[in-house]
Amino acid sequence: MSTFGSGRGTEITVKKAAKTAQVKNRAPAAIQISSEQLLREARDRKIELEPRAPRQQITDKEELQEYRMRRRKEFEDAIRMQRMHLGTYQKYALWEEEQQEFERARSVFERAIDVDYRNQTLWLKYSEMEMRNKFVNHARNVYDRAVSLLPRVDQFWYKYTYMEEMLGNFKLARQIFERWMKWEPDENAFASFAKFEMRRGDEAAARTVYERYVEVHPTLRAFLKYAKWEEHTAGQPAKTRQVYERALVELPDEEERNSEKLFTHFAHFEERCHEYARVRAIYKFALDQLGREQMPELYRHFIGFEKKHGKREGIEEVIVGKRRLQYEEQVAKNPHDYDAWFDYVRLEEEEGDVERTREVYERAIAQVPPVQEKRFWARYMYLWVNYALFEELAAKDVDKARQVYSALLAAIPHEAFTFAKAFTLFAHFEVRQMDLSAARKIMGHGIGRCGRLGKEKAFKDYIHLERQLGEVDRCRILYGKYLEALPTNCGAWSKFADLEVTLGEEERARAVFELAIAQPALDMPEFLWKQYIDFETQLAKEGDGQAPGRVRELYERLLDRTKHVKVWVAFASYEASVELGGGGMQDARSLFRKAYDELKAQGLKDERVVLLEAWRDLEKGLPRAQQQVGEVAKLMPTKVKKRRLVQAEGEGDQAEGGWEEYYDYHFPDDEDKPMNLKILEMARMWKKTGDAGAPAAITAPAAPLAAGADAGADSPAAGEEGTEEDEGPSTKKQRVDEESDLEGL
Repeated sequence: MSTFGSGRGTEITVKKAAKTAQVKNRAPAAIQISSEQLLREARDRKIELEPRAPRQQITDKEELQEYRMRRRKEFEDAIRMQRMHLGTYQKYALWEEEQQEFERARSVFERAIDVDYRNQTLWLKYSEMEMRNKFVNHARNVYDRAVSLLPRVDQFWYKYTYMEEMLGNFKLARQIFERWMKWEPDENAFASFAKFEMRRGDEAAARTVYERYVEVHPTLRAFLKYAKWEEHTAGQPAKTRQVYERALVELPDEEERNSEKLFTHFAHFEERCHEYARVRAIYKFALDQLGREQMPELYRHFIGFEKKHGKREGIEEVIVGKRRLQYEEQVAKNPHDYDAWFDYVRLEEEEGDVERTREVYERAIAQVPPVQEKRFWARYMYLWVNYALFEELAAKDVDKARQVYSALLAAIPHEAFTFAKAFTLFAHFEVRQMDLSAARKIMGHGIGRCGRLGKEKAFKDYIHLERQLGEVDRCRILYGKYLEALPTNCGAWSKFADLEVTLGEEERARAVFELAIAQPALDMPEFLWKQYIDFETQLAKEGDGQAPGRVRELYERLLDRTKHVKVWVAFASYEASVELGGGGMQDARSLFRKAYDELKAQGLKDERVVLLEAWRDLEKGLPRAQQQVGEVAKLMPTKVKKRRLVQAEGEGDQAEGGWEEYYDYHFPDDEDKPMNLKILEMARMWKKTGDAGAPAAITAPAAPLAAGADAGADSPAAGEEGTEEDEGPSTKKQRVDEESDLEGL
């Protein structure tokens, strides 16, 4: 909209028509093309590739001259356009070389050198062209000009000397090396010169080169390379020693002169020369002058040298003394740091000093834990054990070891806790000393102490010891003591029965099992029953005719105690296995039906599902002609989702805490019988409306009540989630009241 003035105070408003936006079609194309496809298509069609020039066939001299003239014109035009571009010169010169026009090629290289004589690649290409075409003097002139103009470029010197050496001009090559050395190049140049002299067999000249090398570069690296050459290449140990000695004096840098690397190489050289006294003198001089803290690697090499060639007592005493001082500081700072005591006694044991080791052990075991808690005493107890083992194995003092074990048992506060391992180790010690009566007395003491505290390890160790000795009767007696102390331990009953089974005493094993299952309280009775049943099943498998009856009797006795679904399934599975003495699949089906009725009577839906699934799996394991899966399929339930009211915690009984969803099973044989709730409904309505309104309210809620009763049935057979979702708040409250009244009734 625009406003215009007429000049007389009048304004005219003009409305313009609005532009209508055109909607573009933003739908994706039917055929999508990716960038990868575009690139592949361009490559296949060779769009970006330039066409190659046709190959020219030259047949006479005039065509050749014309071709050369055209190519030279192209190169000259390119040089005229980019005079500083040296790549064009190189291509031009190499093309002239291909045409055998060497003078022209040299002219092109010279023109390029006039442009930039500092370009190393240009000189190398120039010299390589001359050598490739065997123009030796020209190549020599090129190298000479190159090293004169660029003397700091080592590559020219290397190639120049190598060319002269290959041509056999050794005198000229030596002169070139001498010219090079005047510029004081790096160490590789001197090494190359020395190798040249060694190839010529002039050891003195090579030594002169190394002398000039250490004069020009007085560094540690230079002296070490000189010494290495004298030792390995020249084979002069005396001169090598002189080089090392000169390095200790002539090195200008004090840090390098006193460096650990120099002394280490010097010592290793003397060690290779079998001059052990000199080696020891070098190590001691370096360690005395600079200290061990500044030269840890040198000190380590010194220790290794003394271990190999020197007297062990001297150096080891120093090391052990230092470590002993560290451990003394640790145990003084924290006397109850038993790990430090372990390291300390291990150090003394490695030294082999029995008296000193015994002294450290005595000091360690004197640090009794201040708190009577087992977790603080575990490490302390192992100090005693290591002490006893040291006396027995290292010191060979049996009486002292026996005293240590006795002191250990006296130190443990058995009233609060005990260590069965202490009794076991003491008993094994007595067995090694061939004193079985003492070992049995110790283990008897141990099971007495451990039995009062409910610990079974001492019983197991004692029984294991007697079984190793072959004393079966003693094992039976010990199992009796074991079970008297811990009658609820199913593991003990199981091991006792296993012992009898191993010995072939089936009647004894059966008696043990009977005593076990007759106990009023067990920690794992299902484990014991299973082992008993497996024992009888194994006998049935081995051919005992009475074993199947005993197995059925055991299952029936177990079912008298518990109606767990797993027991029913195991019983039915046994009956189905004919090879184990079962009655066959018909007996198994009878058991499944009986179990189903029992679980149905108890109202256990999940257990019924487990039972039916096991029954179905058992049927499917049979041949197809013998399967009766239809009977199981008729009993399989339908899984439905329901909702129920959750009572809020900490409030009144009528307080609603919300609704929760849960899954339930509806079995086809469960019949929901409707109840006659007419009297209850009348009583409830009378309570709400009073005596006056009772006749009118009796018949009115009949329809909602019937609907509520039908909703309570949940219709699970139809697979619905329940009718609670369609009820209003009043209907929900009404149904809850009905359920509470039913429970009261």
